[in-house]
Amino acid sequence: MIRLLHFALCLTFVWLAGCASQPRTSAPPRNEPAVSKPPVGKPASSPTLQRLADEAALLRPLAQSELTRQFLNAAGALLPVAPRTVFINEITREYFSPVAKDALPEARRAQLAPVQLDEYRYYYTKYGSPLAYMRALEFAADDNFRDVAGKHILDFGYGSIGHVRMLASLGAQVTAVDPDSYLAALYSERSDQGAVALAPAAGRFLRGRGSITLAHGFWPKDPKIVEQVGRGFDLILSKNTLKRGYIKPERKVDDKRQLIDLGVSDPVFLAAVFNALMPGGKLVIYNLHPKPGGPKEKYRPMTDGRSPFSREQYEKAGLKVVAFDTEDHVSARKMGQLLGWDKNQAGETVDDLDANLFALVTVVVRPTK
Repeated sequence: MIRLLHFALCLTFVWLAGCASQPRTSAPPRNEPAVSKPPVGKPASSPTLQRLADEAALLRPLAQSELTRQFLNAAGALLPVAPRTVFINEITREYFSPVAKDALPEARRAQLAPVQLDEYRYYYTKYGSPLAYMRALEFAADDNFRDVAGKHILDFGYGSIGHVRMLASLGAQVTAVDPDSYLAALYSERSDQGAVALAPAAGRFLRGRGSITLAHGFWPKDPKIVEQVGRGFDLILSKNTLKRGYIKPERKVDDKRQLIDLGVSDPVFLAAVFNALMPGGKLVIYNLHPKPGGPKEKYRPMTDGRSPFSREQYEKAGLKVVAFDTEDHVSARKMGQLLGWDKNQAGETVDDLDANLFALVTVVVRPTK
C-alpha cells in the first residue's frame, strides 16, 4: 500500500525527527469539491501550530524560489483542529471513521477499538512535518510556475493534510489521493475538503480561492478513483511514494507490507500520468531515504529511493525527462537538521544525517506539442 512506504520511512526517521498549445478548457471536467467551512477546534494557537510556525521560520533561509517562500509562509494560515476519534481493527490494521464504523455489522463493530488522534496527528500523521514538501516544490518551481494560484495539483500518496491545506490556501485546487484507511478515517469530516480560505502569503492579486479534494483509493487502478481524480493537472507531486525499493525491490522481501503494488503495469501507470497532466505539466518524484545496507545486511526497500521507472520508459510514454535520479542530498540534510531529524525528543543528537540521509528527485514533463 502507498502509505506503507511512508510508514516504513517514518520508522527509520521517527527517532531522528521524533517522528501549452492545448487550452485548460480542453481538459475533461474535474470534480470540484463542495464549499465547506474550515476545520475548527481549539480557539487559540496551539503547540502544534506553533511548532509548524517555528519550523517554517527555521526553513525560510533555505527557500530558493518565491513558490517555496509562499509555501512556508502559508504555515501561518493553518487552523486549530479538535481531537478526533477513529476506530481500528487491531488484527487487520484497518481504520474506520465513526460514520464508517456505524455502517458495519454489529459483529465487525465489536472488533474495533477507539483511537483518539489529536491536532499533532492531524497535521503530522505518522510521517513527520508537512513542511518537508518544500524540497519537492523547489523542483516544481520555474518561470512558468512561480506560484500555485489557480493551479491544479495532484498529490499521489499524500500522507497528511498539512501541506495540502497550505497549497490550497495559496489558491491551488489540490487533489490528494491515497489508499490508506488511516487517512480516510482521520480526514472524514466535511470540513476537511472543499474551499479553503486564502492565506496572506497568497498575495493581493490572487483571485478566487483554493480547494481540497481527497480521494481514498488506488489510482489509477480503480476506475472510480480515476474519475474522481480527473485530469488537467499542472503538477503531480509524489513524495516518498514512488520508490524503486517499494515497487521493484532488488532482493526478496518477506514482509509484503513494506512494498507497493500499483495494481497496473508500468506503461499503464505512466499513460495515466501523461493523461492526467496538462500539456506543459510536470511530475515531480521526491524521495528521501536512509543509507542502503550492505550485501550481507537485511534488505530494506525504503533505502532504494531511485525512480521505479527508467528514463526510456518515461520517454516511451511521451514524457520529457528533465531530471532523473538527481541528487538532493545536501539540501535535504540541511532541511532535516533544521527539522530535528538528527535529534531525539530530549534534543540530543543521535544520528549523522551526512552519512544517513539521502534524497533523489526525478522530474518529467508532458510536452506542449
